[in-house]
Amino acid sequence: MLERVDLGEVEYEDARQRMAGWVKERREGLAGDRLFLLSHPPIVTYGPRTSAADLPADLGIRTVEVDRGGFATYHGPGQLVGYLVADIGRHGPVDIVRWMENGLIEALGRLGFPALRRDTPPGSTSLAGVWTPDHHKVASIGMRIRQGVTSHGFALNVDPDMSAFDRFTVCGLHDVTMTSLRRVADARGLPTPSHAEVRDTVADALIGGSTAWSR
Repeated sequence: MLERVDLGEVEYEDARQRMAGWVKERREGLAGDRLFLLSHPPIVTYGPRTSAADLPADLGIRTVEVDRGGFATYHGPGQLVGYLVADIGRHGPVDIVRWMENGLIEALGRLGFPALRRDTPPGSTSLAGVWTPDHHKVASIGMRIRQGVTSHGFALNVDPDMSAFDRFTVCGLHDVTMTSLRRVADARGLPTPSHAEVRDTVADALIGGSTAWSR
């Protein structure tokens, strides 16, 4: 069974160092599969394939290169970040990203926010993540899998400072429109769900679907 671990706000570098330890514990059988739920102070992280042109020098936010798939994204207060450290056996990157997308979509549906995943056309930049029906991106996904153990995960925008996404090219997509649950709720004249409600619903959906990689 996937175990939920709530951490609150954690500095990104601290979380990255701790994640290396979590992966080592899982690989050595010293811990089971875990989903770490947290948030970060403002930071832009980017994968090694990110173009320098996607990260202007005057971002005004600290940037750091990370060892995951995907391109540049923003983390900050108002986001729910989930790091999955799990042994997925014979399953590969596509399987685990699809599982994460579907779990987040299920959770958002329970909260009253219809969402979907999108297939990436051949030769195009990845559309991995979760999208609103009008193709605005509400959650980003970037994973790393080594020796069958995952790390990194997703960032779901609940009510972060959305202006931060305007300062760089998000996820390598030059025409992407980022959104948040608050923006969607405001447009519909509805209240934004609390962070606790979002966190509990997302955890329940992902943990309930974690048998997807059982061997």
